[in-house]
Amino acid sequence: MKDLFTKRFEYYKMLGDQAFAQLSEEEIFWQHNEGSNSIALIVKHISGNMLSRWTNFLTEDGEKSWRNRDEEFVSTFTTKAEVLESWEKGWACLFGALDQITEENLYATIYIRSEAHSVIDAFLRQLAHYPYHVGQIVYIAKMLKNDDWKTLSIARNKSGEFNAGMESRFSGKDFGTNFSPVCYQDSPEIRDEFKQ
Repeated sequence: MKDLFTKRFEYYKMLGDQAFAQLSEEEIFWQHNEGSNSIALIVKHISGNMLSRWTNFLTEDGEKSWRNRDEEFVSTFTTKAEVLESWEKGWACLFGALDQITEENLYATIYIRSEAHSVIDAFLRQLAHYPYHVGQIVYIAKMLKNDDWKTLSIARNKSGEFNAGMESRFSGKDFGTNFSPVCYQDSPEIRDEFKQ
């Protein structure tokens, strides 16, 4: 179970990483209007959430007293490097927490804002939350880059070609194995763009 969670989270982190690689310093801080979030603010929020949720998650409430969620939506970063440093720090905390999962504690009770969750439910909750924000990052990046955007998925109007390639590639293979890049991004059977 831990390996599956790790692979899923790694996939979504990789999408963010590949979006950041395409963006300039200025684009990281672009906001559509005052009421919208820049990519930098989304990263600040995700990182703040990760640090709060996963620091000492087995013994402390996931909403730490030192977290100030409202401040996560106030711009304090000044460089792309600071944004990426925060991004990496949050993910390192999450992956460190994943390393602590065992068969014995998978269903243990932990708390987020005083609400009881099993460990597995807490990770499922965040597996919905983080991809939601990564999707926002990718969407904003794609709008900013427009024709210069390098797709992170199947290229537009290329689904038929992709499906035919997958069919020929896996024809006659054991389909009991999941070849999805979401689950097995490091597998030799994965499209090159999903390999790290």
